[in-house]
Amino acid sequence: MASNGPTAMVLSGGPHPFSDTTPVVVGLLEEIGYDSTVIEDPDEAARQLDLRPPQLWVCNTLRWRMLEGRYDDRRSDFAYSSTESVRSSFDSYVRGGGRLLAMHAAPICFDDWPGWGDIVGARWRWGTSSHPPLGPMKVQVVASHVLTEGVGDFEIFDEAYGHLDLAADLEPLAVSRWDDIDHPVLWEREVGAGRVVTCTLGHGRESLENPAHRRILVNAMELLGRDPEPVRPHRRTTQTPLEEQR
Repeated sequence: MASNGPTAMVLSGGPHPFSDTTPVVVGLLEEIGYDSTVIEDPDEAARQLDLRPPQLWVCNTLRWRMLEGRYDDRRSDFAYSSTESVRSSFDSYVRGGGRLLAMHAAPICFDDWPGWGDIVGARWRWGTSSHPPLGPMKVQVVASHVLTEGVGDFEIFDEAYGHLDLAADLEPLAVSRWDDIDHPVLWEREVGAGRVVTCTLGHGRESLENPAHRRILVNAMELLGRDPEPVRPHRRTTQTPLEEQR
C-alpha cells in the first residue's frame, strides 16, 4: 500500500461479484498512489466521510431496498434503507467539494432517496430501466475528454444499463446502443463544489480487466485525485438529445 498518498474509500458489498471486482479497483488505486480503505457498510462509510473525508470516494456497491418478490431469498442479507443521517453525509461530502467515482450499479443504489440520482446523474426506474443479458457489448466513445484519453470504441463483456432516468445536464462521453437508443455509460459532472464520474460498466472482473475500461478507470482516478478546472467534453459525433430518445 502506498504511504502518505491521497486517500480513497471504496464502498463495496451487495448481491454482485464485488469480491472479484473490488480487489481490482483497489489494485488500480494503489498502483497510482492512493492509500485505500474498503468498507461494506453504508452507515460506516457515511461516518468516515464525516470524520475523515477521503480525497476520493469510490462507490462499487449494490444496496437498495430489494422490494420485488424475486429478491425474497436475498432480502434479509442485502436489503438496505438509507437514513437521513447517511443521506446528509453522502450529500455533504460531494456538494462540499468531495470526489466520487460511481461504478456500475450506483444508479440502482439507495432507491429510497431521489437525491442520490441527482448526485450520480442517473437513477434506475423499476419497470422501465433494464439491460440486455450479461455478454459482449459495444461501447462508442462520443466525446474527447480527459476520461476518454487513450480510449477508442471498444467491445467488452458486461451489462449495458439503459432506459435510466438521466440528469438534465448529463453529457455522455461514451454510449452503448441497443433498442435503437444510445444509452450513456460514462459521464462526468460537477455537483455543488464536488465532482462526480459515473461509469455504468463493471459487472464482473472480466469487465475491469478489459484494457479500455481499465484506462477509463485510471483516467478517472487520476482526474479525481487532483483539482483542475472543470473539463468540458468535445463532441465527436452528433447525438440525438436524450430527452428525444426516451
